[in-house]
Amino acid sequence: MAEELKQIADMVTANTIFCTKEVLTSDEAAKYMGISKSYLYKLTMKQQIPHFKPMGKMCYFNRLELEQWLQSNRVATEAEISQKAQSFCMKGGIR
Repeated sequence: MAEELKQIADMVTANTIFCTKEVLTSDEAAKYMGISKSYLYKLTMKQQIPHFKPMGKMCYFNRLELEQWLQSNRVATEAEISQKAQSFCMKGGIR
Protein backbone atom coordinates (compact mmCIF):
# COMPACT_ATOMS: atom_id res chain seq x y z
CA MET A 1 0.00 0.00 0.00
CA ALA A 2 2.79 2.44 0.90
CA GLU A 3 4.62 1.61 -2.33
CA GLU A 4 1.50 2.32 -4.39
CA LEU A 5 1.07 5.70 -2.67
CA LYS A 6 4.70 6.55 -3.40
CA GLN A 7 4.23 5.68 -7.08
CA ILE A 8 1.11 7.84 -7.26
CA ALA A 9 2.93 10.73 -5.55
CA ASP A 10 5.83 10.39 -8.02
CA MET A 11 3.42 10.46 -10.97
CA VAL A 12 1.67 13.57 -9.64
CA THR A 13 5.03 15.28 -9.11
CA ALA A 14 6.19 14.40 -12.64
CA ASN A 15 2.96 15.68 -14.20
CA THR A 16 3.16 18.90 -12.18
CA ILE A 17 6.68 19.50 -13.47
CA PHE A 18 5.48 19.15 -17.07
CA CYS A 19 2.77 21.75 -16.49
CA THR A 20 4.95 24.30 -14.72
CA LYS A 21 8.45 23.89 -16.14
CA GLU A 22 9.15 26.10 -19.16
CA VAL A 23 12.34 24.46 -20.45
CA LEU A 24 12.42 20.68 -20.87
CA THR A 25 15.30 18.27 -21.37
CA SER A 26 15.18 15.72 -24.19
CA ASP A 27 13.88 13.02 -21.84
CA GLU A 28 11.18 15.31 -20.47
CA ALA A 29 10.18 16.56 -23.92
CA ALA A 30 9.84 13.02 -25.29
CA LYS A 31 7.67 11.98 -22.33
CA TYR A 32 5.63 15.18 -22.58
CA MET A 33 4.87 14.58 -26.26
CA GLY A 34 4.42 10.82 -25.91
CA ILE A 35 7.13 9.91 -28.41
CA SER A 36 10.36 7.96 -28.16
CA LYS A 37 13.61 9.76 -27.45
CA SER A 38 15.07 8.42 -30.70
CA TYR A 39 12.19 9.92 -32.70
CA LEU A 40 12.70 13.24 -30.90
CA TYR A 41 16.37 13.17 -31.89
CA LYS A 42 15.37 12.42 -35.48
CA LEU A 43 13.09 15.48 -35.48
CA THR A 44 15.87 17.68 -34.08
CA MET A 45 18.46 16.39 -36.57
CA LYS A 46 16.11 17.19 -39.46
CA GLN A 47 15.40 20.60 -37.85
CA GLN A 48 11.67 19.87 -37.90
CA ILE A 49 11.04 20.75 -34.25
CA PRO A 50 12.08 23.94 -32.42
CA HIS A 51 14.90 23.35 -29.94
CA PHE A 52 17.89 25.02 -28.31
CA LYS A 53 21.51 23.88 -28.04
CA PRO A 54 23.16 26.45 -25.74
CA MET A 55 26.51 24.61 -25.52
CA GLY A 56 26.30 22.78 -28.83
CA LYS A 57 25.49 19.33 -27.43
CA MET A 58 22.50 19.04 -25.12
CA CYS A 59 19.09 19.85 -26.57
CA TYR A 60 16.47 21.78 -24.64
CA PHE A 61 12.88 22.49 -25.58
CA ASN A 62 10.48 25.28 -24.71
CA ARG A 63 7.26 23.65 -23.52
CA LEU A 64 5.02 26.31 -25.13
CA GLU A 65 6.83 25.96 -28.47
CA LEU A 66 6.35 22.18 -28.29
CA GLU A 67 2.63 22.67 -27.70
CA GLN A 68 2.41 25.02 -30.70
CA TRP A 69 4.37 22.57 -32.85
CA LEU A 70 2.12 19.68 -31.78
CA GLN A 71 -0.94 21.70 -32.75
CA SER A 72 0.39 22.77 -36.15
CA ASN A 73 -0.83 21.39 -39.47
CA ARG A 74 -4.42 20.96 -38.29
CA VAL A 75 -6.63 18.66 -40.34
CA ALA A 76 -10.15 19.98 -40.98
CA THR A 77 -13.19 17.88 -40.08
CA GLU A 78 -15.66 16.66 -42.69
CA ALA A 79 -18.18 19.21 -41.43
CA GLU A 80 -15.69 22.09 -41.86
CA ILE A 81 -14.80 20.95 -45.38
CA SER A 82 -18.47 20.60 -46.27
CA GLN A 83 -19.17 24.09 -44.92
CA LYS A 84 -16.33 25.56 -47.00
CA ALA A 85 -17.57 23.76 -50.13
CA GLN A 86 -21.11 24.98 -49.57
CA SER A 87 -19.90 28.53 -49.00
CA PHE A 88 -17.78 28.34 -52.17
CA CYS A 89 -20.74 27.11 -54.23
CA MET A 90 -23.03 29.82 -52.84
CA LYS A 91 -20.55 32.47 -53.99
CA GLY A 92 -20.73 31.14 -57.55
CA GLY A 93 -17.68 28.89 -57.56
CA ILE A 94 -14.92 29.33 -60.13
CA ARG A 95 -15.79 31.37 -63.17
